[in-house]
Amino acid sequence: MINKKHIGIFILAFLLFNSIYAQSNLLNAQNPSDIGVKTAEQLAVDNDKPLEYGYIDDRDILWSKVVWEYIDLNERINLPMYYPIDTTSISGNRRSLFDTLLKGIKSDVITEVYDDDYFTAKMTKAEINRKLYRIDTTEAGIDELNAGATNIDEYIDKINLTSQDIEGIKIKGLWYFDKRQGELKYRLLAIAPVAPDIQTMGRENFNLNEQLALFWVWFPDARNTLHEMKVFNQKNSAYPISFDHLLNARRFNSIIYREENIYGNRDVAQYVKGNALFQVLESNKIKEGIRNKELDMWNY
Repeated sequence: MINKKHIGIFILAFLLFNSIYAQSNLLNAQNPSDIGVKTAEQLAVDNDKPLEYGYIDDRDILWSKVVWEYIDLNERINLPMYYPIDTTSISGNRRSLFDTLLKGIKSDVITEVYDDDYFTAKMTKAEINRKLYRIDTTEAGIDELNAGATNIDEYIDKINLTSQDIEGIKIKGLWYFDKRQGELKYRLLAIAPVAPDIQTMGRENFNLNEQLALFWVWFPDARNTLHEMKVFNQKNSAYPISFDHLLNARRFNSIIYREENIYGNRDVAQYVKGNALFQVLESNKIKEGIRNKELDMWNY
């Protein structure tokens, strides 16, 4: 008969095995280049891919509501999406959420990229690049051009938008009540990094408070890319989590800035004007209404 001592030894051995496995061959590496490279045996048993969504029939959705949320990257709980911003001394499987999305777009792994959150205008790489950098000619360069010079490369400044400039993340998702399983669920539909307008950033006499969504990514198309990139786990670095897990598990803090409504899906700021506190209270009211929907379903 198995006693408590044997159970404790088994649990300890299981945790040690998973800790070693989670270090990606760190303890078995013969040289630094072997770190992070899985062996053939590990790849054979590895089922490292995003958890597939189950099929949901429209008849199983008893109630639903589309909401738009803003994730402020200045909040402590949301910092895993912002860092690292300096990648010179960081492993290749750790990047910020913005860099992860941008890498997937540039490598053609993420193709469903749109200019708006209703997915009406698909963006090309050239259109995305125009939102990420601008080229300025200094006054001295203009004087050189007027003087007849042809090579003014030293007077041209190229300003790039980096992950350090990303101020927030906008997401669009669907809350729905699954009558087959009898519970309230959430499905993330789209995600967009938010940053100042590159055309006004760093210039004087411009309103720098305006935040723009650079592009909207259809989330199911980006799941594989987001799963491959890991997020630092502050409680246990042996068990990093992926961006796909972090977003699907809603391990972040956000505020609802728009809900699906009869008024053309207007923003909260459009009908609660001039008072940030009241806007937050209205957002919390929408959130509480969604949470209470599950309780209301079970009242007879």
